[in-house]
Amino acid sequence: MSESSFAARTVLVTGATSGIGHETARLLAERGATVLVHGRTAEEARAATDRLVATAGIRAAQLCPLAADFTRLEEVDAMAARVLAEHPRLDVLVNNAATAAPERHTLTADGNEIAFQVNFLAHYLLTHLLEAALTGDPGGRVVNVSSSLHRSAAIQWSDPQRARRYSRLAAYAQSQLALTVFAADPRVTAVSLHPGICETGLLPLYGQRGASAAEGAAHVVRLCDPATEVVNGAYYDRDQLVDPAPTATEDRTVKRLNKLAGLLVGHAA
Repeated sequence: MSESSFAARTVLVTGATSGIGHETARLLAERGATVLVHGRTAEEARAATDRLVATAGIRAAQLCPLAADFTRLEEVDAMAARVLAEHPRLDVLVNNAATAAPERHTLTADGNEIAFQVNFLAHYLLTHLLEAALTGDPGGRVVNVSSSLHRSAAIQWSDPQRARRYSRLAAYAQSQLALTVFAADPRVTAVSLHPGICETGLLPLYGQRGASAAEGAAHVVRLCDPATEVVNGAYYDRDQLVDPAPTATEDRTVKRLNKLAGLLVGHAA
């Protein structure tokens, strides 16, 4: 993977203040990309970019901090508007931000189960709002950082907010299945990826030791590289192209999820 392959390319990484997202931002910037570094707050995003400059020797001009609390869809709207105004050409969008579902059923101010909104709905909205900026040039793509736990999930179509029957693991897995299904949306070139079980804040959901966040990030960066040819709508387990859960690529499921997500975020598919 050469530095030249990322020169003059602009990549937005959500959830880039820690874990795999932060390491992804570092690796991309080290290879010459301009990286839009998303954090929940302006302070967290600025601290992340300052850390990259101070510890990784990255030029400040390569980094742009962005803020949006994904529990508030209006902030996703505002961030997308800023990206469109300041970076009208976006080569790659890495949908990485994620939260572990809490022990107790929790709704956002928008009325959505928190893991479903932060891990999927906010990314659904952001991707569609940035569709005009995402380049159609070879190498332009969306990378959804999903999880192998999507295989254990089912989308509760009659109760996507899981108000009637809630468990944190089922809620988290549902959000990851939705993100994996979303990669099959035909409007943009997109893939989903399980970066491996890594030492991040989500590790307790997996209940075992993990690889470093940098190792997980390397798999993300490989799929961001224009030199890496990807299969549109495909699912990758680390560096291997594999089949996702059967439901993830069903045309009926893709259409049904797009309709549901569009209704929940107020941005019809």
